[in-house]
Amino acid sequence: MMKQAIILAGGRGTRLAERLGDLPKPMIPIGGKPLLEHQVELLRAHGFNEIIMFVHHRAELIQAYFAEREDLGMRIRFVIETQPLGTAGAVMAGGDHLAETFLVLYGDTMLNVDLSRIWAVHERSGAEATLFLHPNNHPFDSDLVEVDSNDRVIAFHHRPHSDDRFFQNLVNAGLYVMNKSMLIPLLGAGLPSEASDLPLQFRNSGANAYPGQAIDFGRDVFPSALGAGKHLNGYNSPEFIKDIGTPSRYDWVCGQFATGIVQRSSFRTPQRAAFLDRDGTIIREVNRQGLTSIDDVELIPGAATAIRTLNNAGIRVVLITNQPVVAKGLVTVSQLANVHNKLETLLGREHAFLDRIYICPHHPDSGFEGEVPALKCKCSCRKPNTGLIDRAVRDLNIDCRESWLVGDTTTDIQTAHNAGLRSILVKTGYGGSDARYPAKPIFVRADLLEAVKLILSLNPS
Repeated sequence: MMKQAIILAGGRGTRLAERLGDLPKPMIPIGGKPLLEHQVELLRAHGFNEIIMFVHHRAELIQAYFAEREDLGMRIRFVIETQPLGTAGAVMAGGDHLAETFLVLYGDTMLNVDLSRIWAVHERSGAEATLFLHPNNHPFDSDLVEVDSNDRVIAFHHRPHSDDRFFQNLVNAGLYVMNKSMLIPLLGAGLPSEASDLPLQFRNSGANAYPGQAIDFGRDVFPSALGAGKHLNGYNSPEFIKDIGTPSRYDWVCGQFATGIVQRSSFRTPQRAAFLDRDGTIIREVNRQGLTSIDDVELIPGAATAIRTLNNAGIRVVLITNQPVVAKGLVTVSQLANVHNKLETLLGREHAFLDRIYICPHHPDSGFEGEVPALKCKCSCRKPNTGLIDRAVRDLNIDCRESWLVGDTTTDIQTAHNAGLRSILVKTGYGGSDARYPAKPIFVRADLLEAVKLILSLNPS
């Protein structure tokens, strides 16, 4: 069976000119090997057997390099763009050469992603395109994607973002699995320019829909598809995928590769994680009733630095929190989502991010005015039960033996004990004064930042 990938490798790399010398941007070295070769080897490892590369600047150098790599065991074809078509324009220029389902990746991104997994998710979803989404450390100047509880894309929020609006930290990373059928109706007015040697199946004799400009997936195609009622699926993953478009980004990626963080990031590798409680650990404890107003979301000093430190170390940061305020009718699911959107925004402003947020909305006892009967139950996800952790382990392939739980209550410590996690009690929030459970923490630290320093001292790599 043919499994096809498209690599958009036409970039010139103007901002990287001093690092590139005479090389085209996709051939910049990382770990002693061209970036593009890392991509091709990843595709081969996940069963892809055909690649179409769209090339432009110094195309002959890229072609010559891969002509000498017969050991790759893949069919690689090249399309030389006479002028840049844009990310979507190049793919749509592929015409009859596109498979019914194919993967698209950008030639200026270093990645280590379980491509087999996103491919399988796309096939199960029934979507016409699946977008690889991830949290990043600068959501304030990124285009953000909003998904519903079933991972269906429902909105695109382009930068700049208003200071008084809060969105989930989910960024389009430039990796897609899509069906060829999705593209056909979107090009009723044709392409702005031509590729050199592939037929333009989708070209129309009418006026250009995007006169004088290239066509971009994020800016043009996906918003148009969403507006036309197409099913776009969001695939949320913390696996490594970063562009190398500036000297600082390139240096950072090289550093992450040198320390092994890139190599360990794929879901094929069991992940280390720090499970964090919310109130009293990351944000200030408000009262025993629970946080009910978005205005009360305030980071504990040092919390963002702690989370950013975990991010940079390649340790997954997973928020797990009991939120009985939902079952009690004090906040709605939508209001709670806005609270977490603000939390992610505040962290993002300090270049930190959460890989996942898991909540338990249940409460076992009835008798509250305005309560939600369907959520008044005993459940497996309410801490100290391990349901939230179990979900994270499945979703992120987490190795509990190498992971931690940090919280401010004995409930958190008992949860860690029940899940086989190492525990740290912080003195912020309740500082263990709830005394509800008998489990004792392995360590006690002043706050989250001190807890993270301890984690890294005991797990340096």
